[in-house]
Amino acid sequence: MRVGLITPEPGHPLLAATTALLAREHVVEPVDPASAPPDRVADVYLLKSRTPHALALARELELRGVVVLNSASATALCQDRTAMAELADAAGLPFAATRTFAALAPLPDDPDLTYPLVVKSRHSRRHDLVARADDAAGLRALAGAWAREPVVVQEFTANSGWDHKLWVIGDRVFAALRRSELAPGGRGPTRSLALDDLPPGWAELALRVGEAFALDVYGVDLIDADGGPLIVDVNAFPGIRGQRGAPEALAELALGAGGGRLIPRARARSAQESRSTP
Repeated sequence: MRVGLITPEPGHPLLAATTALLAREHVVEPVDPASAPPDRVADVYLLKSRTPHALALARELELRGVVVLNSASATALCQDRTAMAELADAAGLPFAATRTFAALAPLPDDPDLTYPLVVKSRHSRRHDLVARADDAAGLRALAGAWAREPVVVQEFTANSGWDHKLWVIGDRVFAALRRSELAPGGRGPTRSLALDDLPPGWAELALRVGEAFALDVYGVDLIDADGGPLIVDVNAFPGIRGQRGAPEALAELALGAGGGRLIPRARARSAQESRSTP
């Protein structure tokens, strides 16, 4: 079988370990996201990059009937925090209440905002804005560098200062704790967490996210709020570093999807929608 990796960094630890497993019996081909679709396509592609070039390449491959994990549309949706919140709400998932603004600059003068709050770039990308503001002065300080940035605003929910990081590959769930970047002192270390140490129902909640977002490889960031779990972010194909069994799960997923033994969630969703259309 031929497995393609759409990424500028095939040496990423998860991809490198997965490649080592697959290369024993299969061909693994890294593909530069900015390149044209190859003449000879692989049986399945893993879409690790989220750049516009990578999404365009993935869409072109999908038009040829090739399996791409995750799909271009599911990956793109996770980059729009407004669309993410709307989909989560429609699916009945416990997602942080989210408001969208065209630019950050006017927000310090908005009398309807409740502090403290969390402000994030609407469009998720490397080095985007994710910050806590305790008052209008804090927002003005952020506006100095991000005045024209489209943003989403969420009320800050009191919590332990540790994010629960849940990662899913196919139907396997991995977990860790990470000191939040919004906590005093900023982001801290990541500590692996046994699934048995998660609160009841959290692993199942992570799998529900995959069904709602049509994702097969993804991450869910949760905080432990007074009323239970609260989802604050969903990421398509995160790094999933240091998780025992993750490369094996990814290799198994790629081979299953490429060999037709597993139907990716995006394809299953499309087939279901086609059957329900009169």
